[in-house]
Order: sequence, then C-alpha cells, then structure tokens
Amino acid sequence: MRKISVASVALIAGCAANSGVIPIGQDTYMVSRQAATGFSGSGTLKAEAFQEANQYCVSQNKMLQVVNTNEAQPPYVFGNYPKAEVQFMCLTSADAELRRPKLSKEPDTVIQIRK
Repeated sequence: MRKISVASVALIAGCAANSGVIPIGQDTYMVSRQAATGFSGSGTLKAEAFQEANQYCVSQNKMLQVVNTNEAQPPYVFGNYPKAEVQFMCLTSADAELRRPKLSKEPDTVIQIRK
C-alpha cells in the first residue's frame, strides 16, 4: 500500500509546472508557476514567482519592475489548476521606466462594437 501512496504523490508532484525565467522582449521577462492540483490557492504561487523574478534581477545588479500579473480563474478542474504569471523588467536604478507600478486587473469580459 505504501508503494502506491508514494508513487501517487510523485506523479501528482510531477505535474506542477514552473517555467523559470523566460525572456519575452528587451529587458522583459516572464515567470509562471502552476499547482499540480486544484486544491491550493494562487497566492503562494504568485509570491514564489515574484521571488524568482526579484532574485533574477538582483543577480544582474538591477531592480525589478513589474509589468503585468495574471492568475488562472476558478473553477480549478480539468487541468485549469491555480496558476500565477508575472511579467517583469530588470532595470538599472537610473532607468526612467523604473517607477511605482500601477497594476490593474484585466477585464473578465470585453465588449467589442463592430460597425
């Protein structure tokens, strides 16, 4: 019985996804974290993504500037597990783009009027 339990835990843990730092533009990067199940929240995932982003910038002697954040929305079923994504820039302290972030939530619904 114990062999089945350990194998099950290893299989579930293997499904968690961490992207690492991925370049998406000039001095701009993305980090994402996804849970292995729908039983955890995205708060911890987002904090881990911020931590990795900050560590990456510090390793380059630069400062973190958050560009955007995204999270998966419930219900967490059929592979839509909690996920957090952070898009960021690594900037020098003298860079004009380094400022207080003004993050805003993207709309859940977009209405497009066509003529």
